[in-house]
Amino acid sequence: MTSSASLPLAADAKPNPKIAMGWLHTAKFLTTAPELKHLPRIEVPEIAFVGRSNAGKSTCINTLTQQHRLAFASKTPGRTQSINLFSLGKQGVTDAVLADLPGYGYAAVPKEAKYRWQQVMGNYLQTRDNLQAIVLLCDPRLGLTELDEVLLDVIRPRVEDGLKFLVLLTKSDKLNKTDAAKALQIVKLQAGGGDVKLFSSLKRQGVEEVAQHLWDWAHPKEKPVKAPKPAPESQGEPESSAEEPIPPAADPA
Repeated sequence: MTSSASLPLAADAKPNPKIAMGWLHTAKFLTTAPELKHLPRIEVPEIAFVGRSNAGKSTCINTLTQQHRLAFASKTPGRTQSINLFSLGKQGVTDAVLADLPGYGYAAVPKEAKYRWQQVMGNYLQTRDNLQAIVLLCDPRLGLTELDEVLLDVIRPRVEDGLKFLVLLTKSDKLNKTDAAKALQIVKLQAGGGDVKLFSSLKRQGVEEVAQHLWDWAHPKEKPVKAPKPAPESQGEPESSAEEPIPPAADPA
């Protein structure tokens, strides 16, 4: 068991965006999977990026990782129908994975392809064991669309169970400060009060803040386990008593 003295981050450690940005820069292509059965089983935390086509998902990933073509932005939105995984970690040790899910909602994609992908994405979001967090990207000029709200419904049970969730309003540089603030408040209401942030790859708005979120999700702060208090000395009574604290039983699940 890891002692508190050897933890990578102290409980009171201050955020350091430079560490987070340096960590994201280590991103490397891992694999691509058109179906869930092609995804490798991974034990480290996985963070998924999802959103409608043209929401700026690939640009966002490339900006965060400081790489121009890590996430490929197709000239034909909705064309890519595979999950792309990117490994993260220094000195060749993978400690997290980014998952780039294909954009959805593009009208030119055949109905059959849309339906197949909806099934794949729904199953992924509901069943991927190591999925730690989801980043939903949307254009603030459109807000959360009907398809985005469907996605929110799909992941709501897992969010209630602790799955991390963040909405990024990409292309925020397209709005003035007043409109951006208004869009932020509207999407916060649509997202049920969830975490929502403005993001601009062009002006680098929110880049370091989002990087810190990803780092924190992949490296949760562990709290030292407190030693149990010693039982009061008994005076002529049996060693075990109903009043003594009982260590919690291990969760069978």
